[in-house]
Amino acid sequence: MSRQLLILRHAKSDWDNEVLTDFDRPLAERGKKDAPRMGAWLHEQGLIPDYVVSSPAKRAKQTVRKVCKELGIADAEIHWEPRIYEASRYTLGQVLADCPAQAQRVLLVGHNPGLENLLAFLCDSVPLSADGKLLPTATVAQLAMPEDWSQLDPSTAQLLQLTRPRSLA
Repeated sequence: MSRQLLILRHAKSDWDNEVLTDFDRPLAERGKKDAPRMGAWLHEQGLIPDYVVSSPAKRAKQTVRKVCKELGIADAEIHWEPRIYEASRYTLGQVLADCPAQAQRVLLVGHNPGLENLLAFLCDSVPLSADGKLLPTATVAQLAMPEDWSQLDPSTAQLLQLTRPRSLA
């Protein structure tokens, strides 16, 4: 198997509480339903990551925990990476470069616009959703990657599939 990257944008967050900071925003009801659906879909597809790295923001934590529960991955196996929150494409590349060399399939969970910028940098063309976004909430992009996580140049990955929660039955 070639090396793969699964990019997952956090599920839909709740904007109703104006007191909370952006970092502390939880998932909305739709997000609470979409995250486990995406985890179940990843499991059905056999796309089990051997390394999971996530933003520690509340909505990302809630998303990755629900996804990993469906994948049979314990909370203790999730790597919380503060650099992912509000990260640029360049910073996300550094996070990936720090992944273990033996990791064959990495699940990266974070936020836009950084994840969209990373996806556009790594792949030649990515189809937009109806609302013009590359990665709507709870969307997973599966990429075939170069053998070295630290050698991520423009257009070095191939988009294998882009799966949005709304496309699941």
